[in-house]
Amino acid sequence: MVKINRVTTRTGDDGRTALGDGARLPKFHIRVAANGSIDEANSFIGLARLDVSEAAADIFGQIQNDLFDIGADLCRPERGGLKVEPTRFTDERVAWIEATIERHNAGLPALDSFVLPGGTRAAAALHVARSVVRRAEREIVEVAFQEPITPAIIRYINRLSDLLFVLARIENRREGAGEIWQPAPHRGGGDRSG
Repeated sequence: MVKINRVTTRTGDDGRTALGDGARLPKFHIRVAANGSIDEANSFIGLARLDVSEAAADIFGQIQNDLFDIGADLCRPERGGLKVEPTRFTDERVAWIEATIERHNAGLPALDSFVLPGGTRAAAALHVARSVVRRAEREIVEVAFQEPITPAIIRYINRLSDLLFVLARIENRREGAGEIWQPAPHRGGGDRSG
């Protein structure tokens, strides 16, 4: 487990940060950015947890732990000769998230338009988390095109944006909130081309 004695270390004052294996990278490195986006999404999920049912809060708790596992995996690049092999993210969690999506989406009506991000406070936070997860996915894929990463991470993050979308819809439905996109001709806005 991680042991944190000090919050202010001053080790990042030179613009670099340490990975889990001790390597130091510039703070703008894509691997560091991906981990930052994972952390940001996790924070928005934590915000959404304040306003959801106990059953949903349990799901979000599992997701938050998964995101820490992904961050731990990402901060330990695959390198040979390690004294201790790091724990890697597994497809077991991908199977869990896929089953969770299917179970919760089954009770929702089909959509005939896109959903406007918003509705309840919890749903709005989940939509922000969803969009941050999509950014994290782009950054993780960029890392994967440069060096090996655990493949299950990409699959999980891809599914996570879907699950957050489904759970935001459920939150809005529970509260009778939320709107779908009305393209310009359908909302009385007329022609906007001119």
